Amino acid sequence: MKYRNIGKAGIKISEIALGSWMTDLKGGSKEDIAKETVKLAYESGINFFDCADAYSDGAAEQFLGKVLKDFPRKELVISSKVYFPTGTGVNDRGLSRKHIMENCNQSLKNMQLDYLDLYYCHRFDENTDIEETLRAMSDLVAQGKVLYYGVSEEWGSARIEEAQKIIDKLGLYPISVIQPQYNMIDRYIEHEIMGTCRKYGIGITSFSPLAQGLLTGKYKKGQPYPEGSRATHQADKQINNLLTDDNLAIVDELTKVANDLGTNVSILSMAWILQHSEISCVIAGASNSSQLENNIKASGFVIPQDAMNRIEEILGFKRFERHVG
Repeated sequence: MKYRNIGKAGIKISEIALGSWMTDLKGGSKEDIAKETVKLAYESGINFFDCADAYSDGAAEQFLGKVLKDFPRKELVISSKVYFPTGTGVNDRGLSRKHIMENCNQSLKNMQLDYLDLYYCHRFDENTDIEETLRAMSDLVAQGKVLYYGVSEEWGSARIEEAQKIIDKLGLYPISVIQPQYNMIDRYIEHEIMGTCRKYGIGITSFSPLAQGLLTGKYKKGQPYPEGSRATHQADKQINNLLTDDNLAIVDELTKVANDLGTNVSILSMAWILQHSEISCVIAGASNSSQLENNIKASGFVIPQDAMNRIEEILGFKRFERHVG
């Protein structure tokens, strides 16, 4: 496993991080598999474990905290996020000072931690003044409850620039990290966000590297969806919106590139993200040990320039469009 700094910050994280969004905790056997996956991640050199207060209504935080308790705290980088509803009250959502402070304390309790290494604004809150949000996040750093804070989706370049002006004016702790979606199909951050992050030394911890499973290669044009896959669940609109003939044709071509390099399209897709110096890590979920072992192989996998050129030709217009699931 290789490690990178988060932007200009001194902290180092593994190039592959384990995300908890899709962790299945329904049933003892599934929880055992999830536990073994987390342990394997640690033993394989992954030090960054990503979570959020809204994942499984707090159960994901509780589970992760319980499992990671077995490992030295100083060796771990643990994150959570705040924004989505965590209760039925009118203040149980958003990025108000009240919700941020209360939910940070709840996340620490859920995960049995004294502090979070990274704490993200999960989305942008249109109903809260950005200064209030930034003051609250900065205060958490001052209190030692959070070491570095950042933002996730819906914080575009203009909002980051606005936040930076407020931070400079008030002398607040800075935004250190951003967690956007980024993969071969959804490249919107290349337009402006990457440049803004370079400008301010903000690290990028990207998620959804396999585009909801599209870039695993398991979906084939003209063939039935694999039994038990996300696409077989009608309610899962994200993956079904991605399974267009054009996208499936792209995956077919990417698979040929992967085969020529002696790897598979999943590893190729994650390694492609890591070829970009602005990226600090790739956050990927894993429902079992074999998926995790495959993901880990992307760390340090160098794609030759001629293959990078072929990939760019295959992706074509994907650089200029944003898929909204």
